[in-house]
Amino acid sequence: MPLFTTGKEVMERLPHGSDLLEAITTLARLEKIRAGSVSAIGAVQRARIGFYDQKARQYREWDIEEPMEICSCLGNVSLKEGEIFVHAHVTLADSDGRVVGGHLCPGTIVFAAECRITELAGEAPSRSFDETTGLSLW
Repeated sequence: MPLFTTGKEVMERLPHGSDLLEAITTLARLEKIRAGSVSAIGAVQRARIGFYDQKARQYREWDIEEPMEICSCLGNVSLKEGEIFVHAHVTLADSDGRVVGGHLCPGTIVFAAECRITELAGEAPSRSFDETTGLSLW
C-alpha cells in the first residue's frame, strides 16, 4: 500500500524578479500544500546554489552572476518546525551549455519560470534534526 496518493496539482508562472525558492514556497503556502513534489523549468537572472559538505556538516554556497537556463528544478514540500518548507535542487546551464547544479538557495532570481507542485495526500512528513548527518530530515 503506497504511503501517499496524489492530490491536487497546481501549475503557476512564477513572477519575474522573484526569488525562485521563495516563490515556490509561497505557492505551496497559498495552496495549503503540506506534502508534495515540486518541479520547475525556465531561466534565472542569477543564482545561488549550495553543496552540503559532509565532513564540515554545513552548506557551502556560491553565487552565479549570469543568466542561466533551469534545466531541472526538483524538490519536495514537507513541514519543518510546523511550517510549510520546500527543499529543492537545481541544474542550470550557461550560454555555452555548461551545466552546474546543487541545492537551491535563496538569492536565485527568476527571469521566467513555470512551476508545478503535485500534492501528496496523507500525513505530511515533518523534518527534524538528524544527528548522523547534521541535516533536518524526514
